[in-house]
Amino acid sequence: MPVIRHPPGEPIADLSVVIPTLESSESLAPLLHCLAGVASDICVVDGHSHDRAATAACAHAHGARFATASRGRGTQIRAGCSLTSRAWILILHADSSLPPEWADEARAFITAPRRLRHAACFRLAFDEDSRPARRTAALANIRTRLFALPYGDQGLLIPRLLLEEIGGYRELPIMEDVDIVRRIGRRRLHLLRTAIRTSGARYRRDGWLRRSLRNLFCLALWFGGMSPERIRRFYETADREAAARRSQ
Repeated sequence: MPVIRHPPGEPIADLSVVIPTLESSESLAPLLHCLAGVASDICVVDGHSHDRAATAACAHAHGARFATASRGRGTQIRAGCSLTSRAWILILHADSSLPPEWADEARAFITAPRRLRHAACFRLAFDEDSRPARRTAALANIRTRLFALPYGDQGLLIPRLLLEEIGGYRELPIMEDVDIVRRIGRRRLHLLRTAIRTSGARYRRDGWLRRSLRNLFCLALWFGGMSPERIRRFYETADREAAARRSQ
């Protein structure tokens, strides 16, 4: 993903950013460039990656704090939130990037009256303009608008007051994004106009349709009452089987 340089803007004083990472040293820098000059309180929380030294160096080079936590986005995000202090928290995945207009829309949302009990996420886009990528993003955005079920890749902008009120992120091995937005509730979750651009590497690797169907199946398992640990095992088994097919 190319480095994206934005013109400096006014910092959002009330905003902390939490970025969970896992083997993310090569994808983190472009995201931190997007945040430069806008967010001054950034915490990168690594899940004990093999490349955590490089991830730490990248975080420090961009003025972010670095911490480690047990592997699992829910656990890492919860740890990062506890290390920040601003009134609003923006959760982002490390393989994403934001366009220049994100800061103005985030600032407007944060400063709007009666927003201290509301959260927001970005529209989804991928780092390629192919038909499968556009279709996958469009379906995700429709799902978000109709059912308030965004991907974790879409980020989450949430006031600390609301996050604490609903009990924060749970230390889940998977589906932490679905769990948190369900507890926020559809009436309190807003879809922003700005599109966040995330990596389509896993979709390209596994096939856009296959990967999308697997994600939907995991979502169905969650709503069917399966434990997050069993869903994680299914997900990782599917990853291993996909790797075996590619090696044949």
